[in-house]
Amino acid sequence: MKILVVAATLPEIGPVYDHFGLPHEQFQSTPGFDLLITGVGMTATAYALGKQLTTPYQLVLNLGIAGSFDHSIPLGSVVSITSDTFSELGAENKNEFLPIDQLGFGKSNYCINPPSLPHTQNLRTVPGITVNTVHGNTESIQTVSTRLQPVTESMEGAAVFYSCEQAAVTCLQVRSISNYVEERNKEAWKIGLAIKNLNHWAIDFLTNT
Repeated sequence: MKILVVAATLPEIGPVYDHFGLPHEQFQSTPGFDLLITGVGMTATAYALGKQLTTPYQLVLNLGIAGSFDHSIPLGSVVSITSDTFSELGAENKNEFLPIDQLGFGKSNYCINPPSLPHTQNLRTVPGITVNTVHGNTESIQTVSTRLQPVTESMEGAAVFYSCEQAAVTCLQVRSISNYVEERNKEAWKIGLAIKNLNHWAIDFLTNT
């Protein structure tokens, strides 16, 4: 099975490159899997995948770190995102948010059935949102939590799901929790731990799949 591993930034999956002895470049190909660094955000991700998915793959594996709205999930936990929403795609009607679905211009939520593969069955499955602006304001956090009940937040996940749906490719999004979604507090972040745990999982997965 040929896998395309997708991440927004190289540091998020740098240990995968190192483990398999690959140069730290935006795109790398191996017999079993390819690695693609898209850049941060929905636009960069959709553009990079739109080009790369002209090559046939059996699976797209999106890896990255994420924030968690659920403080009961320990930092560094690795989770599988099975539902992801473009949370800002729509219109404001005074104090009401109208998603693009309600406007009749498309859909904002994408769901997947994660493939049953080694190391996936034991991952906790959670819903996520994809944003242009990472939340750091108590009022906006409460508003989006009430409206969508997300567990995680990233800047790319829903764009990966969208691209894979358009290309009819199976997708798996796995992220490690680096911080809680709260007022910005970098001292409490555990980015190093999140990257370590994410890559430990990814190396096992790529070695045994």
